[in-house]
Amino acid sequence: MEVFGPVTPGQVSFLLGLFPVLIAWIYSEFLEYKKSSSPAKLHSDLSLENLSNEANKEEEKAILLEGALTKSPSSKSRSNPNIKTSLMRFITMDEPFLLENRAVLRAMSEFGLILVYFYLCDRTSLFPESPKKYSRDLFLFLYILLIIASALTSFKKHNDKSAFSGKSTMYLNRHQTEEWKGWMQVLFLMYHYFAASEIYNAIRVFIAAYVWMTGFGNFSYYYIRKDFSLARFAQMMWRLNFFVALTCIVLDNDYMLYYICPMHTLFTLMVYGALGLFSKHNEVPAVMAAKLAACFLVVIAMWEIPRVFEVFWSPLTILLGYKDPEPSKANLPLLHEWHFRSGLDRYIWIIGMIYAYYHPTVEKWMEKLEEQEAKIKLAIKTAIVSVAVLVGYLWYEYIYKLDKLTYNKYHPYTSWIPITVYICLRNFTPQLRGCSLTLFAWLGKITLETYISQIHIWLRSGLPNGQPKFLLSFIPSYPLLNFMLTTTIYVLISYRVFDLTNVLKNAFVPTRDNKRLFQNFVGGIVIAISLYFLSLVLLKIPVA
Repeated sequence: MEVFGPVTPGQVSFLLGLFPVLIAWIYSEFLEYKKSSSPAKLHSDLSLENLSNEANKEEEKAILLEGALTKSPSSKSRSNPNIKTSLMRFITMDEPFLLENRAVLRAMSEFGLILVYFYLCDRTSLFPESPKKYSRDLFLFLYILLIIASALTSFKKHNDKSAFSGKSTMYLNRHQTEEWKGWMQVLFLMYHYFAASEIYNAIRVFIAAYVWMTGFGNFSYYYIRKDFSLARFAQMMWRLNFFVALTCIVLDNDYMLYYICPMHTLFTLMVYGALGLFSKHNEVPAVMAAKLAACFLVVIAMWEIPRVFEVFWSPLTILLGYKDPEPSKANLPLLHEWHFRSGLDRYIWIIGMIYAYYHPTVEKWMEKLEEQEAKIKLAIKTAIVSVAVLVGYLWYEYIYKLDKLTYNKYHPYTSWIPITVYICLRNFTPQLRGCSLTLFAWLGKITLETYISQIHIWLRSGLPNGQPKFLLSFIPSYPLLNFMLTTTIYVLISYRVFDLTNVLKNAFVPTRDNKRLFQNFVGGIVIAISLYFLSLVLLKIPVA
């Protein structure tokens, strides 16, 4: 088996951390088996599945919140010793400690083994690769087939109450936004798999819609919940960056290869900062107007004034820099990718905030509209839909049809148009608002995981920082059978990573114990640094 690329200290550190966790988990399973075989003893720990189900149930409680950023309280409080004591009990294989933390050890082991699978698929010759091929007929056939299957098997009506009015208005409800993310993500992934370059401009709109939801969802959460706690902040950062950070270490990639992660992190932080500053005055319209204006001014200063972006972000080049191994892009500045990606959607997150702020007002208008006489209601809705369709058509004819380079210049200022048109058409009747295709909604919950995983276990790059130009091939010469098999494995693993991320978040990011949170943070840094220096020593040892 050939390995592509050098062995790095980060990869050795990862393995040094994974091996003892695997040993501890296997031993804990043996202890549990031994314990369960004795009728005098009862199970005292929760299974991984139960922990995962609890996390998912808690996530459903978040309102108008982007699915990737849901609130998940940590597990029920126990007696939590300090990090030193826990580490010593782990090193000495203390049996009660291992039994108590068996589910967490299993989650850590499973997560680590999944990343090992990533490496085997993408950086070794264990599995072959095949070239990408695009057929518009096949592309449309597969996508339409998925829509039909979803409509026949997962169509569902909802009667949730509005967080603002308490009525079943359902305007831009959670089910709808999850479904929205799901069908866009499918097209986004198929665009990469089949190299469907002709829909490039549509993909730019989809990414803008994701960023719009970041502004909309986070604003809705903070405006309603008023939760600016350290724990909430830590949970957000864990959700956005835990998986991608470990993937970068194991695959030796730059953070910017997965550009959606730093983009969402940046715009999430900006929403958090905008609403967290003088948060007691958020309900004052003048204060909110000033905050939104300040957001626009920050964006204008950062992206529209020459040199400001480079000066501001240059200290973070080590984190946000990207060196494309493609020879034709070798001379690009390290911050070029970050400037390009973040600049394309620099305004749309603010538009999402504005829509979230006026969400209650629009809901009230819609409630009044539904109470009108049938003729008046029909006339108003017909006018709204007609205007939306006309605006959408004009955007399509004069903006969308532009070549990709020209389109990119207009995109930051026009991406709100198709998003608004979609919202209007998706919400103009109670029947449309109150139903969703739950298959797409399910896929919408794991967009972060499917985005990161696709590069390594569905596609192949084959080298550090490389773009995925090939397909992972388990069944050579049978492209459709291979597509079916690799897609099944890829989606299942992505969903498993989603569950494991939540389980580990519950274990290491407590919601109401800042002291323990700080201890876990410092302990994690100390352990990471120790493993890194140990890996440097091991790599210096000459191989015979």
